[in-house]
Parts: sequence; C-alpha cells; structure tokens
Amino acid sequence: MENSQNQSDDSIPKVTGIGGIFFFLENPKETKEWYARNLGLEINEWGSASFESRNLDKPDQIESTQWCPFKKGDEYFSPSKKDFMVNYRVQNIEALLEKLRANGVTILDDIETYEYGKFVHIMDTEGNKIELWEPVY
Repeated sequence: MENSQNQSDDSIPKVTGIGGIFFFLENPKETKEWYARNLGLEINEWGSASFESRNLDKPDQIESTQWCPFKKGDEYFSPSKKDFMVNYRVQNIEALLEKLRANGVTILDDIETYEYGKFVHIMDTEGNKIELWEPVY
C-alpha cells in the first residue's frame, strides 16, 4: 500500500478519479431534459452535465466529472459492444500508457491533446472501452 507521501506524487502513472460516465439511451435529448427538469442537472454546451469538486491533496485544484448520455449506437464507444463507457482521470498519461503496453493491454489509439487535456482509449479484459484523461489544471 502506498504511503500518503506517494499518493500526491504527480509522477506516479495512475488513475486519480472518475472523469466521466457516458452511456447509451434511445432518446438522449428527452432524457437530458427530464434530468434537468426533475433533478436540476444543468446541461452544458457539449451536451453533458459537469459535477465539480476539489482535490483533497490540492484544495485549490478544481476537478470535474462529466455525465453524458449518447444516442444508442454512437460509434464513440466502438469497438466495445457495451452500453456505457467510463472516463478515468489520470496523471502522467505517457508513463501510464508505457505501463499498459508492457502489461499487454489493448491500446486503441494514440494520445490526443486538447486545450483541456490529453486522452487515450484502451480496452479492459471484459471488452469495455475505457477513456483515460489527463486534465490540464
């Protein structure tokens, strides 16, 4: 088990939290409206709701978790046949990808960089597509 000194070490390639939960629906527009009307979810310009929190080790750092339904059959989850995909927030994505390659994990694409972070997709042993995201803070 890691000691508390290592838990906040940004160089350790690992998952640090859930970055998003994505799932298929027959009618995402209607469902988003239902969640907004009944549960108060505020849908942003990208069609998702964002839940913000603070990093316990770095209280000035704001993190977010995205909630976003997709239209059933959307290719974004491919090659997975599942109705969901989890996005994990990670640190040191390059070193994590090296570790995953060494462990024989299926890597689906190259790291893509955007103004809000770096992304890469992998598959787990059950055929679930996983999105890894290293945010920019």
